[in-house]
Amino acid sequence: MKKTKKKKKAYVSIRMNILFFVVFLLFSLLILRLGIVQIVYGDDYKREIDRKENVTVNTSVPRGKILDRNGKLVVGNKPLNAITYTRPQNIKQTEVLKIAEDLAKLIKKDTKEDFKAITERDKKDFWILKHPDEAAAKITKADKEKLKNDKDYDKKIYQLTLDRITDKEMNSFSKKELEVLAIYREMIAGYPLSPQIIKNKNVTPEEFAVVSENLDSLPGVDTTTDWDRYNVYTDKSGNATLGSVIGKISSSKEGLPKDLADYYLSRGYSRNDRVGKSYLEYQYEDVLQGQKEKVKNVTDKGGNVLDSEVIRQGTRGDDLVLAIDIDFQKEVEKIIKEELGVAKTRGDSYLLDRAFVTAMNPNTGDILAMAGKQYVKNEDTGRTELSDFALGNMITSYAMGSVVKGATILTGYEEGAIHPGDYLYDQPLKFLQTPPMKSWVPGGMGGINDLTALKKSSNVYMFLTAMKLGGQQQYIPNGPLSIDKMDAINKFRRNFAQFGLGVKTGIDLPGEQIGYGPAIPPANGNVLYYAIGQFDTYTPLQLVQYVSTIANGGYRVQPHIAKEIRQPSDKADELGPVIQEIEPKVLNKLNMQSSWIDRVKDGFWKVANEQGGTANGWISKDLKVAGKTGTAEGLYDGPKRQNYSTDNLPTTWNSTFVGYAPYDKPEIAISVVLPWSYIGNNKDPHTNLKIANRVFQAYFDLKEKRAKQELKDSTSTKKVENINEAKKQQTDSSSNQ
Repeated sequence: MKKTKKKKKAYVSIRMNILFFVVFLLFSLLILRLGIVQIVYGDDYKREIDRKENVTVNTSVPRGKILDRNGKLVVGNKPLNAITYTRPQNIKQTEVLKIAEDLAKLIKKDTKEDFKAITERDKKDFWILKHPDEAAAKITKADKEKLKNDKDYDKKIYQLTLDRITDKEMNSFSKKELEVLAIYREMIAGYPLSPQIIKNKNVTPEEFAVVSENLDSLPGVDTTTDWDRYNVYTDKSGNATLGSVIGKISSSKEGLPKDLADYYLSRGYSRNDRVGKSYLEYQYEDVLQGQKEKVKNVTDKGGNVLDSEVIRQGTRGDDLVLAIDIDFQKEVEKIIKEELGVAKTRGDSYLLDRAFVTAMNPNTGDILAMAGKQYVKNEDTGRTELSDFALGNMITSYAMGSVVKGATILTGYEEGAIHPGDYLYDQPLKFLQTPPMKSWVPGGMGGINDLTALKKSSNVYMFLTAMKLGGQQQYIPNGPLSIDKMDAINKFRRNFAQFGLGVKTGIDLPGEQIGYGPAIPPANGNVLYYAIGQFDTYTPLQLVQYVSTIANGGYRVQPHIAKEIRQPSDKADELGPVIQEIEPKVLNKLNMQSSWIDRVKDGFWKVANEQGGTANGWISKDLKVAGKTGTAEGLYDGPKRQNYSTDNLPTTWNSTFVGYAPYDKPEIAISVVLPWSYIGNNKDPHTNLKIANRVFQAYFDLKEKRAKQELKDSTSTKKVENINEAKKQQTDSSSNQ
């Protein structure tokens, strides 16, 4: 019995010793491992804990200014107080939400625009964030079992949750909660470490101050100065002078336009950058954008910003100086507004809803003014208002009528259909199975030459020229019109293109239209109507290039809105140095004799200055204008066409004019276009000529006024210099004594 007990004690003792040995061995290994970690890898782990990352971000800067040719500011940047948020890389959504809730106690973000920006998806995401337990309950065990092996498990589970949120739940937020959401959605919209605008409109001084005081308790939030684009010449209704031509930029919320995102990203832009979306702002984006500020953010392993360093100061964009004279532009717009208002009082002008004027230096291509007005319905008030439609000068086209007859005569010369001084007999033309084709003078004008044809605007002279161009040399009353219509129309279009008619003018704006004309004329008679401007359509901009080509002796000059690019200046009243000047560019020279061009110019002078000229008496002879009037008859094809059946469309007249002055040394050329000016066979109100006369008068009045002011300033400066010189001499004399 005793032996048995001794054996048991010995056995227990052995097992305990083995256990102690194992424990000792494990502790030894642990100590060894700790030693290795501490001694061998200690510095490595310490570096990992202390590891910092350098992350570089770009911050946008204000765009360059847009000024007129005299240095007057047209579009600038208005400084705005702004509240921003820079999101760390690894922050949780719940943490961002907490900051948004705290910020909502200090600022208001409850405008109609703020709430309108909140999408249905925003509300659902916000509901899930605010109600995590209820959101989790929307997913069943069966859902989880079904998707457990799906590689997109989390994504599909979340989508199921979104789909099962009811309208009642989605719309259960209070106004204050929506305000928090409006802030939260802005905070998570941008890239990590890139400042995101939370509010930059109507930030009150109180909001700016209280947020600034509480920045320590609002991690990532900051107060700064932002900018907003504004047009100096904006009326109370929000209509800006040249607004449609200047174009728009994207907002910080909108960022890069989707269709241009890849292009801009490849050039170093950020997705929330504000860029030009249309017209001048888009065309000169590279000029106006500026160099962004480059900031290096030092972050810890958790993505929290420890320090920021500006490694490149930002500079606002270069300034764009326009060829446009803003004072002249405003005067032209005023003229259009007043004359349109008068014309609309006529009972036969109810379809007239727009008017255009383009003014250009025929020698340089400088666009001095590009004005357009259109009556449109205000969707908010329901009222019809006159809005800016300057862009219509290049994106809308119309049948322009007799203004193109200068090109018709020159085409006739070039193709040998007629010769300078040729007489043709103006009488109603009656071709077989064709309604009579005639001039506006009852019974015709009789035998006339090319100059009289231009002066009195003979249709028949142009018809006969077109007939000869098509291969038929003699008119046979009641006989057939036997011409090669394709050969004739191709000759016309080829020659008209030399003037800029039917082709792009080359203006420095995107979206230019070239007009319209069927490739194949339906009938031979269409060729004859082409010769008087009643087949193909043209833009007002094409018209001014056409008449400029005649005015300057045969050179088609490219029109341009921009005149020069300048570096930004630190002084508000000074322009920076010129970086680039937009030089005149000749696109082509007319393949026509100079004497022919001079003859047409003589005909244009007679239009405005001789008895019987279609503009004589309407345009002041003191202005020394040469030009050509036009009217184009056709069925109404404007915006109210849907109000009429196809067989009940009213007949309307487009009223046009092209001209230049002074006729002996042109410095301004203009086109005037009033589509659907009046209806039926009523008397022409000559609104086109009233506008033309006032535009020329405004130009020369402004020129004279500036010359007098310049002389006055020069005289005053000289007087001051003389006084200073006299004082200096007196001082010197006193010193000598």
